[in-house]
Amino acid sequence: MNINTKAKVKRGIWNIFKYFTLILGAFISVLPLVSCVITAFKTEEEYASTNVMQLPSSWLYFDNFIQAFKQANMGLAFRNSILIMVVVLFGSILTGAMLAYVLNRFKFPGNGLIRNAFLFASLLPGIAMQVSVYQIMYSLHLINSLPGYMILMMGTDVISIYIFIQFFENISVALDESAIMDGCTYFGVFFRILLPLLKPAIVTVMILKGVGVYNEYYTANLYLQDKNKFVTVATSLFKFTGPLGNQYNYICAGVIITMLPALIVFIACQKQIYSGLTQGAVKG
Repeated sequence: MNINTKAKVKRGIWNIFKYFTLILGAFISVLPLVSCVITAFKTEEEYASTNVMQLPSSWLYFDNFIQAFKQANMGLAFRNSILIMVVVLFGSILTGAMLAYVLNRFKFPGNGLIRNAFLFASLLPGIAMQVSVYQIMYSLHLINSLPGYMILMMGTDVISIYIFIQFFENISVALDESAIMDGCTYFGVFFRILLPLLKPAIVTVMILKGVGVYNEYYTANLYLQDKNKFVTVATSLFKFTGPLGNQYNYICAGVIITMLPALIVFIACQKQIYSGLTQGAVKG
């Protein structure tokens, strides 16, 4: 066997291993979703007497979806989640962009210290600071309050700040200087000139932060304690769990309902999302 033949055999074996790994990973990733879809269309009798991968007798059984939507009060949950997401995204993007503008454009004593402090804060696990955060929220009477939860979720997002900083580094300072020479203030430079140029970064931050806020369960469950009034999409399905067991047919139906808005937004805006992720990537 000559050298070229050995190289082809090795390359063929590597390609087989590579594609086998990719197919296996895709199968493992899709399997829970397939199981969820199958379970969502089963009656209670079918769910109790069949395994999770056995197909339902009818794909036109929508009673699980209707009951999940009504019993979990998902109409109120969607309204609260959308309101929270809009307010949090607006506040986070505005705060993060302004902080990045100051840290990038103004050189002052402590600039590097502040950047390192943000980086150090991102390394701390969020669960380790929950006792202190909860005490602060309790002292300010912000527990079990939508505005309080919004303020908490609007907290400084370190990743967003660094994304904005990378974009500011690719925008020439000459734009700022020209605008200031024409009589524009620093606020005018930021809002009129630089902020419109940050659209790709804003799209990236909206995707990262929006997905996190929409799917947030732990913080919402901890600080929004009135589940009848302040229910969110992530906490609404908790009603189908209890000490006597979990109603997985309703839970799976509710999961599919919560996935639909995100899926519709992704399909409708996938071009802008891909463009924003590509242009909003951190550049070295």
